[in-house]
Amino acid sequence: MIFEHEIPKGSRLYFGKTAKLKRELENKISDILYENNFEEIVTPNFSYSQHQAIADEKKLINFSDIQNNQVSLRADSTLDVVRIITKRLGRTTTHKKWFYVQPVFSYPSKEHYQIGCEWIDHDNIGDILNLTANILRSVDVQPILQLSNINIPKLVAKELNIDIELFKNGEIAQLFDLDIAWLNSLIRVKSIDDLRGVVSLVPNEIKKHLEKLLNTASQIDYDNLVIAPLYHGSLKYYDDVYFRVIQNNFVICKGGKYSADGISSLGFALYTDSLLKILED
Repeated sequence: MIFEHEIPKGSRLYFGKTAKLKRELENKISDILYENNFEEIVTPNFSYSQHQAIADEKKLINFSDIQNNQVSLRADSTLDVVRIITKRLGRTTTHKKWFYVQPVFSYPSKEHYQIGCEWIDHDNIGDILNLTANILRSVDVQPILQLSNINIPKLVAKELNIDIELFKNGEIAQLFDLDIAWLNSLIRVKSIDDLRGVVSLVPNEIKKHLEKLLNTASQIDYDNLVIAPLYHGSLKYYDDVYFRVIQNNFVICKGGKYSADGISSLGFALYTDSLLKILED
């Protein structure tokens, strides 16, 4: 029996002090983004292209429009923002820096509040990483900032003819079982010094992506930095250096470099619900 006052599992309810903290947090981060010349956009809750962003399409909440085309509730904002700006609004604005404060939804009834931004037609990821670091400092938290490059696990899998799912599933023990010296060293990388020491050990095709990761790490003004060259995330569009921010088993932020319709861009999404839990603790 479902009572009228019950809310679906996975949905969000904020009231009183927590609702006030949420609004203050959104306002503070919005002000920082405005100061950095970002403009706000609010996109539709419904989308035709979510399958291009989410690796596990079973997480999408799907239904049909009036012409029986498949529509999804928004599970990710990035690609929709870029396409709306460049294709739908392209004649009315040339602005490249946009942010949004809006939820995303996943099956069966999960909702997550986000504060995100997209820097269209820009490829210096150090800029977006330092912006993220400034935002974290502004709310008095210093979680782990984990820096990775999606091309590295892909090229390692190709070089060794192993299944990329080992990286997607984080099955590190099986990678150690291969007993390959340079791979063992790569698995153990955590710091900039570790990364610098392993660059000369790996095959040439992998080396250039490690060097890009090293160059990016050297640009970041943030103390709690961890390098994870073999991490493989779940979002489909990141195609180079990317990152996530973690504390107490909560993922606070994800971001990185991606290409949408041939345009190289940068972005991140701060997960408001996770950040609120950490601030409340």
